[in-house]
Amino acid sequence: MNHQTTDANEASTESLSLKEKAALLSGRDFWSAAPVPGVPSIVMVDGPHGVRRQEGTADNLGFHSSMPSTCFPPGTALGSSWDPDLVEEVGRALGREARALSVNVLLGPAINIKRSPLCGRNFEYLSEDPLVTGVLGAAYVRGVQSQGVGASVKHFAANNQETDRMRVSSDVDERTLREIYFPAFERVVRDSDPATIMCSYNRINGTYASENRWLLTDVLRTEWGFRGAVVSDWGAVSNRIAALKAGLDLEMPGTDGATVAEVIAAVEDGSLASEYVDASAARIAALQRRTALGDDETAFDADEHHALARRAAASSIVLLRNENNTLPLQPGNAVAVLGEFAAKPRYQGGGSSHVNATRVDVPLDELRRALGEDRVHYAPGYGSAGTVSNAALLRTEATDLARGADISIVFVGLEEKEESEGFDRANLDLPADHVALIQAVASVSARTVVVLSNGGVVILEPWHDRVDAIVEGWALGQAGGGAIADVLTGRTNPSGRLAETIPCRLNDTASFINFPGEAGHVRYGEGVLVGYRFHETVGVPARYPFGHGLSYTTFSYSNLSARSVGLDEATVEVTVTNTGDRVGADVVQMYVGAPAGPVRTPARELRAFRKVTLDPGESRTVTFDLDRRAFAYYDITDHRWAVTPGRYSIEVGRSSRAITSRSTITLDGDAGRPSPLSLTSTVEEWFTHPVVGPLLIEGITASLTEEQRQAAEGMQDGLKMAYSMPMNQFAKFPGVTIPLESLHQLIEASKEPSFQ
Repeated sequence: MNHQTTDANEASTESLSLKEKAALLSGRDFWSAAPVPGVPSIVMVDGPHGVRRQEGTADNLGFHSSMPSTCFPPGTALGSSWDPDLVEEVGRALGREARALSVNVLLGPAINIKRSPLCGRNFEYLSEDPLVTGVLGAAYVRGVQSQGVGASVKHFAANNQETDRMRVSSDVDERTLREIYFPAFERVVRDSDPATIMCSYNRINGTYASENRWLLTDVLRTEWGFRGAVVSDWGAVSNRIAALKAGLDLEMPGTDGATVAEVIAAVEDGSLASEYVDASAARIAALQRRTALGDDETAFDADEHHALARRAAASSIVLLRNENNTLPLQPGNAVAVLGEFAAKPRYQGGGSSHVNATRVDVPLDELRRALGEDRVHYAPGYGSAGTVSNAALLRTEATDLARGADISIVFVGLEEKEESEGFDRANLDLPADHVALIQAVASVSARTVVVLSNGGVVILEPWHDRVDAIVEGWALGQAGGGAIADVLTGRTNPSGRLAETIPCRLNDTASFINFPGEAGHVRYGEGVLVGYRFHETVGVPARYPFGHGLSYTTFSYSNLSARSVGLDEATVEVTVTNTGDRVGADVVQMYVGAPAGPVRTPARELRAFRKVTLDPGESRTVTFDLDRRAFAYYDITDHRWAVTPGRYSIEVGRSSRAITSRSTITLDGDAGRPSPLSLTSTVEEWFTHPVVGPLLIEGITASLTEEQRQAAEGMQDGLKMAYSMPMNQFAKFPGVTIPLESLHQLIEASKEPSFQ
């Protein structure tokens, strides 16, 4: 299939000259690729949560304005929806807007893992978990590309911070790459056939992503079967010839012909084989055909898309705390709305994804519309640019208003300037005047609700236990104000679940010691223990665990059953019941815990999930089919996915911490599939190998006398002292004579097919 596609692509570009082919591989300007005869220009603009189509002065940092488009909930919110159907619907709307604005490729989704809560771009990313990220990312791509617009999945790979992002080396072992930072990209490639992949700025173990052939060709194309074009992040190419050899097709933005001349010169002097140019030019031509715009593009329905943005935002809100059923708000209550964010909402982040929204819902206005003008009273409580004395006056005004209300709703969070592309956060704290307002209001109010507006998580100390309810409102996009009102009033039953852990303090996060690195390197020392994997394995408490989220109804789980299928697959069923009196949606989360094996594994890992909506009293049985990868770790010795034989824990719960049902299954896994040996394999690996071990012992003892055999048997414990020694060294030790020819024969005997 791939060969046929490549041949067809080459046929469409074989008539082009070297100069024309080289021109296809570099941008014409900031947002478009160069046209050549038969291949029109391709327009690419920023997403992920809106179409940032600029006219006039162009930039990639959001400094200059863009054409109006719908600002849908950013990734941080959509990730908390855990709803691939909803995300795909948003993707379709984004695709329609892209076509209406004459855009061929939308630069999104952003599916990097939230390694540290300090990452300044976390508001664009979906989750700390690769499964949630991959499932939602694949849905987004399907939605966008259903409209004939290409998606650009970014940023590949290990781009998990903004500090020194243009050159920092992400030093991360292959197992961690394969298990944490690659799976979302792999899933999107295999499930959704994205038109493009965008390579990241950073280096990976010393090599720039744009020049990393193992990354862009061996893994992405050969292993995963990616058929599209690889595009650079804007300005990510350091060496154009090296990048082309690695598999990077299109350099963006344009360089006024400088790198085109470099490519031509390299082909002419023989330092670059023309086949690289031919292959990349063919892929760009194929991209143009795949995303070609028609002459009948029409305007999008802004009202319809705003309504979708509101529904998506409401589905993404997470109700963290709700003591004594403080929420939803009851009719007739006198409500004090406090905090400037209620009147001037923060709804997106800064940088390249900044969208010029078609309109913006204001939470205060929406609450007044829902509850009545006479029931809702407002005070700003703090100011974005006030003095210390003015802040005190604002806080006093808010406190006086709270004292006379039945319930106070305090809007706090982070300003857009505090979370942006280009820099990381210094801490996880709310602004001091926001914390002071919460504490002042909580000390006098009958009941206090806190609504958070933030792109990345914030610390909820020291005020958490003093308030009655906490709503994680994220950065919700342009319709967030209406969505918040829908949830607070009960028009929408909250169904969001945390796609990232909220720690008690920054020091409790797995990457704390190693983030953001030093001297041009950041060491991923936590390995696979990212986010909840760290908290659950090491036993470090979180303020709110991954997967947590409350509802205005209640759910129960029953009849959990798990059975193995074949050597290393399983089917799991569980019944979920709405035991409350409201329609509600629950996210059934299924985790797997592996037995002890040759590598350390997390205590549990999310391996399946499903969002289900149930009427009061309704039950539904959810079935999960788990393939081999759900139980596998990546074996860096054999470069394959391996399954440890033994008993696996199957756990269903409301979060990574709140496990409600457990079962176990036994898998044969890779029992009887030993790894091949080499001369550098250890003595332990040789002597304990199920095939070679007995042959080795038999060969050593065959020429011994009975007395020598008995002596050798008595020395077995002493042999353990040499277990860590490579066999090629052990075989030459005095008194140990194993011919090299015999070792090579045993190596051949050890070889078994690799199981992927």
